[in-house]
Amino acid sequence: MKILVQKFGGTSVSTHERRKRVIEKIIKARNEGYAPVVVVSAMGRKGEPYATDTLLSLVSEKLNHENTLSIDLLMSCGEIISTVVITDELLEKGINAVPMTGGQAGIFTDDNYNNAAVVDLKPSKILEIIKQGKVPIVAGFQGISEKGFVTTLGRGGSDVTASLLGVSLKAEQIEIYTDVDGIMTADPRIVSDASLIKEISYNEVFQFADQGAKVIHPRAVEIAMKGNIPLVIKNTLTDCKGTIINNTGDVNLDNIITGITHMSNRIQIKVCKNENINNANYNTLLGILADNSISIDLINVFPEENIFTIDGESFEKFDKIMSNINLNYSHIDNCSKIAIIGSRMRGIPGVMAKILSCLNSENIKVLQTADSHTTIWCLVEGNCTEKAINALHHGFKLGDNK
Repeated sequence: MKILVQKFGGTSVSTHERRKRVIEKIIKARNEGYAPVVVVSAMGRKGEPYATDTLLSLVSEKLNHENTLSIDLLMSCGEIISTVVITDELLEKGINAVPMTGGQAGIFTDDNYNNAAVVDLKPSKILEIIKQGKVPIVAGFQGISEKGFVTTLGRGGSDVTASLLGVSLKAEQIEIYTDVDGIMTADPRIVSDASLIKEISYNEVFQFADQGAKVIHPRAVEIAMKGNIPLVIKNTLTDCKGTIINNTGDVNLDNIITGITHMSNRIQIKVCKNENINNANYNTLLGILADNSISIDLINVFPEENIFTIDGESFEKFDKIMSNINLNYSHIDNCSKIAIIGSRMRGIPGVMAKILSCLNSENIKVLQTADSHTTIWCLVEGNCTEKAINALHHGFKLGDNK
């Protein structure tokens, strides 16, 4: 039995016309000999009647903050509605389907409402439905706690549901349907000749997702990678083959760079030792920030200064902490962290030199750099973001992949 998990996002199920394409994808999978297991998100986005954010607007902020158990029950409704609507539209095509909540699908979680962690997965009911020749339609983004209450898995959790089921069912692959053709070499709204990445490794796409590209949830990638189940990003509205995510990526690709993404609204922080003489907090600053849940990255620790970046939304909290511990610092607002990603760059000399050459040719000042085996990061001023990404995309000839 060849199982195929198909996940359809909110835009894919938002209208009857789009749901017709969803039904076509499910029927096509059955005709190709697969037993599809379908995961659905809530229909549409805020403002549309059954979207998650619309449902949240029905209740007070007080309930939102003080009764997260109730909020999870409310947020689960959008996905449940989608399961029944898709079941109905499959029935019109002569295909029997069974709508299921996350709990009925066997997803058991802790009781950390709004962001629950999965503690067990028992897909026996799904397997029974498949053996009956029916299609399980599972509400994404949700599970059930060991105490029996509905929980949600955090934003983007429907991707996580799909990966969890794909691994537990030993699926042939997991298809994530969205409103784009797949993962691109850069944001096509920024780079006009951005091209589709046909194959990419788990490690590379994890970097894409973690560094600002919103095509798939990073947790979903991590789960699929551990189970070694291929993921495929596809467009519901086209027949494009999409982007395949697997262990190796495209072994035939000559380019050492796979793609470029970025995170905006970063703030660079510099804390100098000579400006904080006799303040013991200087030596424990990173620990103090961690204890206060301030996430930092691009960390450079030198004998006389510490340099790192934080998200702009954390700055007010950060500033209060620094004031409380009497540490002086300087900062640069509105920066962008550009990530140049490619697993084939490992061990290849001259990559950083070429990156700097591309940016220098456009008179773009590099404020900070960092690197790993698969990614090189460059911090630039925010108003240079688009120019920097285009310069790097052109310099590494990523548009030639078309």
